[in-house]
Amino acid sequence: MKTFSLSAIALSLLLAACQPQTSQPQTSSSAAEVSPAATQVANEAASSWWQDAVFYQIWPRSFYDTNGDGHGDFNGMTAKLPYLAELGVNALWLTPMFEAPSYHGYDFTEFYQVESDYGTMAEFEAFIKAADAKGMKVILDLVINHISSEHDWFKRSAAGETPYKDYFIWRDDMPKTGSGWGHAWSDNDKPDAVWHYNETRNAYYYAAFGASQPDVNLRHPDVVAEMEKMAKFWLDKGVAGFRLDAVRFAMEGGPLEQADTDETIAYWQSFNQFVKSINPEAYLVGEAWVDIPVAARYYGDGSGLDQGFDFEVGYKILGLLKPDASGEAQFGTMRTNGQSNAQQVADATVLQQNVQQRSDSVAPLSFFAPFLTNHDQERIAYQLAQHDAKAKLAAAMLFSSPGTPYIYYGEEIGLTQGGTGHDVYKRAPMLWDNSQQAGFTAADNSWVEQLELFGADFPNWYPDFLSGQLQAEDRSVTAQQAQPDSIWQLYKLLIAQKKQRPELSTDGSYDVKQLDNGVVQISRELNGSKTLFVLNLTDSAADISAINRDGLSASWAFDLDGNTLAPFGLLLLHSAP
Repeated sequence: MKTFSLSAIALSLLLAACQPQTSQPQTSSSAAEVSPAATQVANEAASSWWQDAVFYQIWPRSFYDTNGDGHGDFNGMTAKLPYLAELGVNALWLTPMFEAPSYHGYDFTEFYQVESDYGTMAEFEAFIKAADAKGMKVILDLVINHISSEHDWFKRSAAGETPYKDYFIWRDDMPKTGSGWGHAWSDNDKPDAVWHYNETRNAYYYAAFGASQPDVNLRHPDVVAEMEKMAKFWLDKGVAGFRLDAVRFAMEGGPLEQADTDETIAYWQSFNQFVKSINPEAYLVGEAWVDIPVAARYYGDGSGLDQGFDFEVGYKILGLLKPDASGEAQFGTMRTNGQSNAQQVADATVLQQNVQQRSDSVAPLSFFAPFLTNHDQERIAYQLAQHDAKAKLAAAMLFSSPGTPYIYYGEEIGLTQGGTGHDVYKRAPMLWDNSQQAGFTAADNSWVEQLELFGADFPNWYPDFLSGQLQAEDRSVTAQQAQPDSIWQLYKLLIAQKKQRPELSTDGSYDVKQLDNGVVQISRELNGSKTLFVLNLTDSAADISAINRDGLSASWAFDLDGNTLAPFGLLLLHSAP
C-alpha cells in the first residue's frame, strides 16, 4: 500500500484545535507486540479490494424514505450516497432486500425479486450504478440456510411433489427429549425448538430459526444449483458479493452436529469456487457467530470465505467501557471459559489477546472483519447510555484494530434505541435532522409505528423515543456535522486515516500498553509510519506526560488540557506522512 497524507477535509476542523504535545519519557507497562508477517496473507488477498474497504451496514427500511410511505427505499439510498461519500465509506452491506412476508426479510419468498416496499428492480439497478459511480461496492445479505415457509418450494414440498419433497429436511416423528436436538447456539435440549409439525405432510421439518423459516436441504443437487443460480443473478446485476447469513448451520449432521460441520465448511468452499467463476473479484463474508478458532475454519485453507466477522472484539471493547456488559450471543455460540464478560475485559490487554488469537488461528489476520454491533445486537450507544465520550473511545478501538471494519448505520452519530425485547428497537429509522420524523420520511408515521408488522399488543414506543431524541438537538446527522468534536466528525477522521495510513492495514504492528492510571496506548506501525491512540478509560482526568510523543502530531485532541487527558478522553496522534 502506498503512503498518503491525511486529506485537508478530514483535518480542517480538527488540527486548528490541536497542538502537538511536549514529549516525555515513556513509563508504561508493555504487552507483547503482534507483528503480523506479510507471508501470512496470501498474495491474492493482499490486492483484494475488501482489504482496503470500510463497510457501512444499511437496514434499507430505516435509511431514507423518498415516496412518503414510511419505509426506506432504493431511491432513498441513492439520494444519500453523497452523505456516505462525505463520511468516507467505500463499501455498503444491505440487509435483505428480496421479497419477503416479514419486515426484516430473512425469510424471503422470492429469489429474483426485490422487496416491493423498497421499490422496483429498475430502481435497485439505478442504485447499484450510482454507488459504483461514487466508488462504492455493494454487497447483499444472502440467506442460503433457510427460506420462508410461504415460499412456493416449501408448499410443494409439504404436498409431497417431486422433486420438491426433498428440498427440505423432513422426519416422521418428533425426536424425544434427551436426544440432543435443540438450538445449535445454546446448551438446551428442546427438540421442538427446531423440529416443527406440518399438517399437510403429517411430518416434522427442520427449521433452526423458527417454524416460519425452514432450512433447505443443501445435500440436494437441485437446491445447490438454485442457490448458485441466485448468486449469479445478483452478481450479474452488478453487486460486489454477499454477506452470508448463518453460515454455521448450512448442513446438519445429527443432534450433536448442528453447527460447523465438515460438510458445512466444504459447502462454502464449493459455493466460493462457483462465485469466483462468475466474478473473480466477488467477495464473500460469513456470519459465523462463534469463537475465533471456530470462525477461522471458514477460511477453508484459502478456498473458503474471503472474510468472517470477528464477533469477539465488540464484546471486548464494550466490556472495557461498561464492565457489567453481557457477553451473551444471539444466534451464535461464544465461549468464555466459565468467566463472565466483565471478568474477561478487566483491562485493555484483552484487545491484544483478541488480535493475537486472530493471528494464531488457522486463518490469516486479514480474514477477520471487526465491528462494534450489528442489527442483531443492542446498539452500542444504548449500551453506553448515550455517553458520547465513551462512544468515541469505542470507535477509536474499532478502527485501531486490524482488519476490514464494519459500521452499523447510525453508529457514526451515536444512534440509540428506545428499549429492548424486540429486534425492531435495534433497527429504527436514521435521524437525519431535527424536523418531523427526523428527516427520515415525509409521512406522519414511519414504518416502526405500523404496529401490525410486530404482532398483537405491541406498544407504540417510537413517538416518545423520537421526541426525546429531537429535543436533545444534537443527535442528528445535521447537528453533528456542525460540531467539530462530534462522534460523526471522529468517524469521518478515523475512516480517512484507515484508508490512507499504511500502518492501519493488517501489515501494521499492533501494540497495546496500559499505564497504572488506566490510560491505554494502542500503537500501529509500519515502515516508520506510526499512529498512536491514547485513551482514558477512567472517569477521572489522567496525566499522560509519560507518553512519548516525539515526532507525532495530533489529529484529535479536543479532550486534552496540556498533559492531562479528560475523563474518557481521546488523543489521536500520527507521524508525518
